[in-house]
Amino acid sequence: MTQKTDLLLPVLKGQPVIPVLLIQNVADAVPLARALAAGGLPAIEITLRTAAALGAIRAVANEVPEAIVGAGTILNARQYEEASEAGSRFIVSPGATPQLIEAARHSKVPLLPGAITPGEIMALREEGYTMLKFFPAEQAGGATFLKSLASPLAGTLFCPTGGIGVANAKTYLNLPNVVCVGGSWVAPEELVKAGKWDEITRLAAEAVKLAS
Repeated sequence: MTQKTDLLLPVLKGQPVIPVLLIQNVADAVPLARALAAGGLPAIEITLRTAAALGAIRAVANEVPEAIVGAGTILNARQYEEASEAGSRFIVSPGATPQLIEAARHSKVPLLPGAITPGEIMALREEGYTMLKFFPAEQAGGATFLKSLASPLAGTLFCPTGGIGVANAKTYLNLPNVVCVGGSWVAPEELVKAGKWDEITRLAAEAVKLAS
């Protein structure tokens, strides 16, 4: 079993921040994805926390070729299949279960599973997973805790998400075992509701600079 790293690694290494999006209206999905891609953040994670999520994923997959749309907050095999059929090019889960691992085994769409503890990380490594989501990052010990895992669990890369913003993103990105971070600050709800796409493009462009 492998993680399909040839598909997932370019997505994670391609930009320092993966926008984590909570989309309430499908109509917002396409202009939002275009705005983020224009700012240099083509890979986005649309979380399955709203009724509009699958429709939003489908719209972006069909209408925004420059975007790399993924699905987040995937909790079971049924959601994995639905998100994949909607056009998701990667799947993100807050944790990992045998059911999810089995779904990933039979899917062409790669999984980025969540893990916090050394035991969870070691179990996923045994399944062939070397890139993991660290969630909820700040609440689970933050950059200090994640840094302490770098040596004993060498070879594992993380995308920390949860409580990360412009003020602390660089701290995480400077860690040797962090490949990128996930965050919602590049697409604030108030800007999405107001349709201020140029402002979101500006925030995305600023986030890209965190890689330097």
